[in-house]
Amino acid sequence: MAAAISDAGVNIAAATCIGPGERAELHILVPHAEAAKRALAISQVGVSREREVVVVDVEDHPGALADLTRRIARAGVDLDLVYVATRNRVVFGAADLAGLQAAVQGY
Repeated sequence: MAAAISDAGVNIAAATCIGPGERAELHILVPHAEAAKRALAISQVGVSREREVVVVDVEDHPGALADLTRRIARAGVDLDLVYVATRNRVVFGAADLAGLQAAVQGY
């Protein structure tokens, strides 16, 4: 999958894979989703779900993630996805995307 996406000229900004073999669930963060989906389709890899996320630039120091998640919790937003991306960025997902964006604005 990584080769197919890179061969299409799309940079993978973050990736995580959970589970073995054909039942594996791969989460990728790419700047050009349509190009990545086309490349995966050509490689006969199906995309089962696509979603918007909020990506926050953070300084690399102890407590950065804790500070952000406290802000999000105080805003009453329930996270359902968190992972770290390249270049000191944290990726968040939530059903309340607008609330999440508002909570991290200005961080």
